[in-house]
Amino acid sequence: MNDVISEKSAERSTAAVRPLVGVSLKLYFGLAETRQWLAAVAGLDAELALLPRPVDLFVAPSFPALADARELLGPTAIAYGAQDVHWAEQGPWTGEVSAPMLAELGARYVEIGHAERRRHFGETDEIVAAKVRAVTRAGLVPVICAGERQGEDLPTAIEETLTQVRAALAGAEPDSEVVIAYEPVWAIGAHRPAPAEHVRKMATAIRVCLRRHAVRGRLIYGGAAGPGTWRELAGAVDGLFLGRLAHDVPGLRKVIEEIATIQQEKAT
Repeated sequence: MNDVISEKSAERSTAAVRPLVGVSLKLYFGLAETRQWLAAVAGLDAELALLPRPVDLFVAPSFPALADARELLGPTAIAYGAQDVHWAEQGPWTGEVSAPMLAELGARYVEIGHAERRRHFGETDEIVAAKVRAVTRAGLVPVICAGERQGEDLPTAIEETLTQVRAALAGAEPDSEVVIAYEPVWAIGAHRPAPAEHVRKMATAIRVCLRRHAVRGRLIYGGAAGPGTWRELAGAVDGLFLGRLAHDVPGLRKVIEEIATIQQEKAT
């Protein structure tokens, strides 16, 4: 199989995919503040139903707030999930949370392999693959984070990112649903997203990996994403992974409305 597909072909392959917006709260909110935020997000449900084009939304609060997420988001179309998981289903793993436990809580998505966990907790490609295997076996959707540390040399950046993606996908159960969150490390927490041309070329390469594995995948971009990002990346990626901008629910709403409007424009 040819290792290269055109950006136009990659964009055509996204035409029928519903955009996906994800939000990870990391460790910014306490429990009471998280509950308030979840209640405000739940209030978006009726607005999402009125959008000119459908947009899927999921949020990932801290573990202790997942019960609140089930209570507040369970009756809505907004999905929720966890920021991490352990690879074992059970055993002597003090302080860890398993994929089956997350499934019992009604979680759908699980963030895996974020650059911060790789840097601060020593997570390797092997650990990420084991977590992907556990999550897909439990019927959940892994949000596999991947991205290069430096972006100046594009071929090197692509190979660094693809090494992470290939290893993670090798752990996925056949025909499972996965999300690849492309997050260049140098753009996380930056003042502006990675250049659109850089993301488009990376997205084209990542889609080759997805095509080579027996999975159903979506590709989203994270790294200083916000208003205006989708207009630059629409067609190259299937959604956005938002950070602190989405802590302000009106800011989250603005991004979602922008995506729906642009999708409607593209359809007419």
